[in-house]
Amino acid sequence: MMIQPIQPGFVGVVTGIDICQNLTGQQVAQIEAAMDSFAVLSFPNQPLTDEQQVVFSANFGELEIPLAAQMMAPEKRRFQKIELGDISNFDGKNTDKLRDREDSRRMYALANRLWHSDASFRAVGAGYTLLHSRVNPTKGGNTEFADMRAAYDALDMKTKALVDDMIVGHSIVYSREQIGFEVKGEADNLKPVKHRLVVTHPVTGRKSLYLSSHIGEIDGWLIPEARAFLRDLTEHATQRQFVYSHKWEVNDLVMWDNRTVMHRATRFDDLKERRDLRRTSIKGVGLAIDHAPVQQAAE
Repeated sequence: MMIQPIQPGFVGVVTGIDICQNLTGQQVAQIEAAMDSFAVLSFPNQPLTDEQQVVFSANFGELEIPLAAQMMAPEKRRFQKIELGDISNFDGKNTDKLRDREDSRRMYALANRLWHSDASFRAVGAGYTLLHSRVNPTKGGNTEFADMRAAYDALDMKTKALVDDMIVGHSIVYSREQIGFEVKGEADNLKPVKHRLVVTHPVTGRKSLYLSSHIGEIDGWLIPEARAFLRDLTEHATQRQFVYSHKWEVNDLVMWDNRTVMHRATRFDDLKERRDLRRTSIKGVGLAIDHAPVQQAAE
């Protein structure tokens, strides 16, 4: 197995390994170590089946079951493997029909074009996310990644002192309202959860911002001042020197660490062109996103 840095210290391309086959303990340990070092790994030309993607992903922890799959009747699910998330613009199981312009599933998914960290609106966010490409549009549809460790390092000392102990509230409601989409559901499931804005990687000890479009409040701050500050911080963290844009090829698998990386999908003509990716996510057990006491009001 070889890893070629394409964005040193952030993104590596992994070759010399067939992840369609069962991995050895040594190979798993090598990939884990590379994830600690890079945070984003690309595995090109890996023609995984659904089953093989699930098996490969399970090497790195317990898999999340997507909420949509939990709520859907088995006969209506697109995939037999319940662990797979459907990242496509297809109209359910009908892969010959694209979602209509006003389809609520399309509206909901448009928020994936905002910078975010997967499942940060849960008490424990996602660990690794793994995305495998099956069909790509002719133009657009890239996935961009932003290095939150480098973004934290580049903050001035005054801002670091301000954010180091900051507690923020994440909710799926906040990200969707940014695009004018109202999320409906049980109030208890939509309540904001609290996370630190700055987290420490449990292996490397390196500090990172834990930003996401799901953040809509800062403890002790008025909502307007909180959102203005968060907008500024996100603009800082997504400057081009911190960002890698992945142009998908069929059978690419990209794996990233949600503790230290934000990502977003980029626009493509989703009403005319097909895009199909399969997502697996590792439960965030052991993440360094702890729940500290509420911060005092900001000056």
